[in-house]
Amino acid sequence: MSEGTMQRRAQRDDQRARRTMRAGGLNRLLAAAAAVPVMLIAAGCSSGSDSGSGNDSGAAQKSGGASASTSPSAEPTVQAAAYGALPEACGVLSKKTLTALVPKAPAKGKEGASSDTAARASCSWSSLDNNGVKGSQFRWLNVSLVRFETDAASSGEQQAQEYYAKQVQDVAATAGAKNPKSQAVAGTGDQATTVRYDLKKSEGAFKQQTVVSRVENVVVTVDYNGAGLAGDKTPDAAALVKSAELAAKEAVAAVETANGEGAGGGSSSTTPSKPSSTAPSKSPSKSPSASASASAAKKS
Repeated sequence: MSEGTMQRRAQRDDQRARRTMRAGGLNRLLAAAAAVPVMLIAAGCSSGSDSGSGNDSGAAQKSGGASASTSPSAEPTVQAAAYGALPEACGVLSKKTLTALVPKAPAKGKEGASSDTAARASCSWSSLDNNGVKGSQFRWLNVSLVRFETDAASSGEQQAQEYYAKQVQDVAATAGAKNPKSQAVAGTGDQATTVRYDLKKSEGAFKQQTVVSRVENVVVTVDYNGAGLAGDKTPDAAALVKSAELAAKEAVAAVETANGEGAGGGSSSTTPSKPSSTAPSKSPSKSPSASASASAAKKS
């Protein structure tokens, strides 16, 4: 082989070797370049995961903070009773009214028995106007006061409303009552109803009027009946109703005055009883109207 030929071959081998080296470097560069996006994607996923975890943690903190700061709602409270006292039952009516309704009654009425006069009180007056051979006129008047205290189950006013409704029903259902009639009464407390009926007894024909009134948490019941005895004429029912409603208005006004409201129509001797925390029974064993009828029978 000639020297020239050998030199050319050597040059070709040298060029081939350089091309191989360049090809190898390029391959390594491409491989490195391909690895970069994979690393960036991995880094991005890792960063997103951390960020999400941080958000979840923040949300949990916010949720926890909200639940921690939320206080339980307060339980609803029952409205306190408006009136805490009752007037003296025998002092709720003026002398003028007593003279008109029970003209022959003693100056002071008969106070009813009560273990707690701040919760329950009553007073009655009996009048017999004897006209000799012409007969006599009988009148009986009773005022009953019942005050209700608020308890855990219901307010004093709610209990009074229930008792008021029961009183009206009981009076209308009185045994032996003839021709019962009921009518609302305006200007007497928060609620008032008059129930009137005839009652035949051995002594004569009685006209019964009962006015049931409610003012706040107090129920006032006025019973008024009249009869002509020993041949005297039967009194006019309309006049008796008017008198009973007048007495009810005065009694309600006396309750308001005893609790610092209005100007009562009772006598100046009216004094409030001491307040008491003892509330009357929601269902008294004997209603004032029932006892009134019984007492009227005895008096007559």
